[in-house]
Amino acid sequence: MIDSSVFQGKVAVYYTLGCKLNFSETSTFAQMLDDMGVRTAESGEVADICIINTCSVTDVADHKCRQAIHRLVRNNPGALVVVTGCYAQLQPENVSKIDGVDLVLGANEKATLIDFLNYAWTKKQSLNEGSFKEVTNLHQYFSVSTKEIKTFAPSCSRGNRTRYFLKVQDGCDYFCTYCTIPYARGFSRNPDISSLVAQARMAAEAGGKEIVLTGVNIGDFGKTTHERFIDLVKALDQVDGIKRFRISSMEPDLLDDELIEYCAKSRAFMPHFHIPLQSGSDEILRLMHRRYDKKLFAYKINIIRQLIPDAFIGVDVMVGCRGEHSEHFEECYDFLNNLDITQLHVFPYSERPGTAALKIPYVVSEKEKKERCRRLLELSDIKKNAFYERHIGKDAEVLFEKATKGKSMHGFTRNYVRVELSPSDSNEMYDNQLINVRLGGFNSQKTALKAILL
Repeated sequence: MIDSSVFQGKVAVYYTLGCKLNFSETSTFAQMLDDMGVRTAESGEVADICIINTCSVTDVADHKCRQAIHRLVRNNPGALVVVTGCYAQLQPENVSKIDGVDLVLGANEKATLIDFLNYAWTKKQSLNEGSFKEVTNLHQYFSVSTKEIKTFAPSCSRGNRTRYFLKVQDGCDYFCTYCTIPYARGFSRNPDISSLVAQARMAAEAGGKEIVLTGVNIGDFGKTTHERFIDLVKALDQVDGIKRFRISSMEPDLLDDELIEYCAKSRAFMPHFHIPLQSGSDEILRLMHRRYDKKLFAYKINIIRQLIPDAFIGVDVMVGCRGEHSEHFEECYDFLNNLDITQLHVFPYSERPGTAALKIPYVVSEKEKKERCRRLLELSDIKKNAFYERHIGKDAEVLFEKATKGKSMHGFTRNYVRVELSPSDSNEMYDNQLINVRLGGFNSQKTALKAILL
């Protein structure tokens, strides 16, 4: 039984690394603690509780997790430090040995974080007869194997963002050779459509205008409940009050034509797609154990362009994976150069312990990885700028986000063009509002188009 009164007046700090799904979950943790009387720490304030939601997609991510943990322990002496997320699931013993960490929670325990927090808080106080700020570490960790990760932690949260993030799925069954996510998140699982619609309605009642559907492999929705993702989309499209839905990412083999056709005529699902490619070489795709080839990927892009000509299409690409010789990369570059896409999200391959990719013999040097990343990022800039330029002079509806007083406001069009409203035109009344503007030229950083109020 949780005694929430012991948390009244306490202060917490939250730190998130990694994907939108992690940010959504952390925001849910913060809301749950807020309901129990725990206030979020202000800048520079020492917290009583630190919750760190970690990522482990690369070795760089692991390093950033360790840095963040050390920094929060140092800046919040004596606080109850709880580490969860993918890094905590994959390396719980190593995390628990970090000085100052009290509790390490794996993927299963994330769903009942408050119960574990209550346990740890009580335990930590008792270790030093109630003197909370001077006790030694608990060094408790809870983590299980992939097969045992079965819980689903619901999440529909906004945090400091205008957009809500609705978690519709967790886990992955794909086991690509370079990836540890199935080990960190478990197998694919999901709640039912009715519960997700209910959460979307609550977001609408709270004033939400836009919801992003998040998950690890959301196209795999339905494994648990024997439902279909397209039926979830159709149900959410009927939720009054939500003006915009976005699909965070969809595997190309799961992005079926029916879904694209529905989005083309949908009331609220935006003309915005994010599709992982990883490599534009069929040989490398086979080494990665991806479930599609270049032909299928190109077909999906062409269908989107035929049905939704102005759609924003973002594409994930991994460079320098084991086995990727220079000719494979050049094949990938040429493939992407000839695709009518909007933006590339480029990631250098990172060795992950225990993955099948380590058995592939050819290793790409770090220097070559950086050069390949540079070339693809340069290509991405060219494509994104060309896409933005096509919209200059057009009228568009923009959902603006809150800005610091005296600063420019920013927001996005339906098809995800970033828009900037000058400080002189910005108005706090525009926060979380859909405003019609005319799209001008690029801002000085060339990161957005200038907005002209109509």
